[in-house]
Amino acid sequence: MKAGIHPNYKKVMVTCACGNTFESGSVKNEIRVETCSECHPFYTGRQKFAEAGGRVDRFNKRFGLKQQ
Repeated sequence: MKAGIHPNYKKVMVTCACGNTFESGSVKNEIRVETCSECHPFYTGRQKFAEAGGRVDRFNKRFGLKQQ
């Protein structure tokens, strides 16, 4: 590696929107993220299901399909 052309790699604190913090490496001074392993549904097992809002019913009504 050539000297003087690469950014300084250092240890930084990563802060999540949920308040969790952990240490990582980066060329930035600080990192802020929206989700981490403490609050992401895949890792926690708590799924947040979006409300469909009757999409199937609206589709059936719009195209005149009868429910079986």
